[in-house]
Amino acid sequence: MKKLSIFIILFFAIGGCTDDFEELNIDPNRLSTITPGTVLNPVIYGMASFNTSRSNSFNFHLMQVALPYPSPAGGIHRYDISENNGSGTWNTSYRWLNNLKEMRRSAVEAENPNYEAIAMVLNAWIYANLTDTFGDIPMEEANGADDGIFQPQFNTQQEVYTAILEDLRVANTLFDTDIDMIFGSDLLYGNDITRWRKFCNSLRLRLLLRVSQRQEMNAIPQLQEMLSTPDVYPVFESNGDAAILQITGVAPNLSPWGRAIDFSTFRAGSAFFIDHLVAWDDPRLPLFFTQAMDSDGQTAIGYKGIPSGYAGSEGQFDFQPSGLNNSIVTAPMISVIMTYAEVAFIKAELAQKGHIAGDSEVYYNAGISAALEQWGVEVPEGYLEQAGVAYDGSFEAIMLQKYYALYFNDNQQWFEYRRTGLPELPKTEAMLNNQQIPVRLQYPLSVRTNNSQNYQQTIERMGGDNINTKVWWQQN
Repeated sequence: MKKLSIFIILFFAIGGCTDDFEELNIDPNRLSTITPGTVLNPVIYGMASFNTSRSNSFNFHLMQVALPYPSPAGGIHRYDISENNGSGTWNTSYRWLNNLKEMRRSAVEAENPNYEAIAMVLNAWIYANLTDTFGDIPMEEANGADDGIFQPQFNTQQEVYTAILEDLRVANTLFDTDIDMIFGSDLLYGNDITRWRKFCNSLRLRLLLRVSQRQEMNAIPQLQEMLSTPDVYPVFESNGDAAILQITGVAPNLSPWGRAIDFSTFRAGSAFFIDHLVAWDDPRLPLFFTQAMDSDGQTAIGYKGIPSGYAGSEGQFDFQPSGLNNSIVTAPMISVIMTYAEVAFIKAELAQKGHIAGDSEVYYNAGISAALEQWGVEVPEGYLEQAGVAYDGSFEAIMLQKYYALYFNDNQQWFEYRRTGLPELPKTEAMLNNQQIPVRLQYPLSVRTNNSQNYQQTIERMGGDNINTKVWWQQN
């Protein structure tokens, strides 16, 4: 794993994504010296592009966005989850966390607080997704091979969240626009410290909301403080602030899909996801999906999906369902890390529940508008006033629109569904696991084998290593 991450670092350095990396003296296994900027772009690209591909291969199926087709039996969309479904997430996350550990160390040595703060933000982003996927995870002793730690102890999810939330709080105070980022231009924000700081605080909003049902985390007062003092805690204010990676298609900044056709081959759109967009006459439809065809494949019949977890053979459908549109994964494309729309919906939820001042409908409409515009489409006249979209004051309406706003945003749809139980997803008789959506992934086999003692202690504490063991913050 270390060799692979170093290879990607060198790929970026040689590829010219930054012009000011220091000269690297290398052996086959390691970099002899790094600057805080050496690993920054590889971490951003490596983790974001993996999350984008993973969103398609896992979250799309689980959250009824799309599914393999034909699919006679099994599959994630039927909640048939393999014990190693999380191996890629585990290995990829810890690979880049190891590099961030080095980045933060070198930033401190270079006395550059901006790089230190950015390392803390990216570290919190990766650890949050990792612990939300598995529950308890190694953190304090993770990537400790250089210190002789080969079997790291697991931290509880509460410990992980406490640590990363504190890191984000501190990082907000470290950003300094008077200090230049001298080690090259970063892929995400082009060294714009103000926008990095907004990402830091917006991510903190996300994570505080996620643990807001845990009274011991005191999340609501912290959210109130942040949103009432935007001069102290600036957050995303427009799509221009959002953490959205622009993938240019110029090496090494390439689409996660070497062949765009692999994105759509033997795939179908979900009826649940498509039907709402059709009812709203949503301008995202042609961007996300192709039109369905009649049974002969000769005539387009509009946008039409099939049920995730359908029972029986594909012969029951007298049409060829809408497929995924390859253009969305053909560079230039975007990889979504966190959006302004999400921040708007966080505010809408907090206002709807009476936690903050402000008009929930205003935040709700801002979230919808941003969710459309981030994909390059305009909000049609009358769109926000039509039935099914117009705000009815309910939490359900907010979460339905947030579900669409989180499209292609790693596993955030899944995480938010587990927090709220919304939107209400259809069930079918062919779905496994008692028709219950999984609430976590099992630890990889390598963890169970190579760190068995700490693994056993962890699953005893959590209540088992299975897909129905709720994580600490989940109350639903």
